[in-house]
Amino acid sequence: MKEIAYSVRVTGHVQGVAYRAWARSEAGLLGLRGWVRNRGDGSVEALVAGPEAAVEEMVAAMSEGPGAAQVTDVWTEAADPATAPDGEFRITG
Repeated sequence: MKEIAYSVRVTGHVQGVAYRAWARSEAGLLGLRGWVRNRGDGSVEALVAGPEAAVEEMVAAMSEGPGAAQVTDVWTEAADPATAPDGEFRITG
């Protein structure tokens, strides 16, 4: 099974709406590794790694987010899966 990773940045109304907790839960359901955190500019960034299909599903879900979120854009950049921490997906900031 091919593993991939993406560095993801999500903009819009994504802070103060439980986006990070939602992302951690969704990533856990998909068996993904990585992290999510708020950025000072009001966006959310994440590193998402795991099986290709699951990562693609997570990135697609991130364009919707939790119910209270209003996502404007999602940018992705390929990343090295080896840079994602082992273990469960976590909130880092």
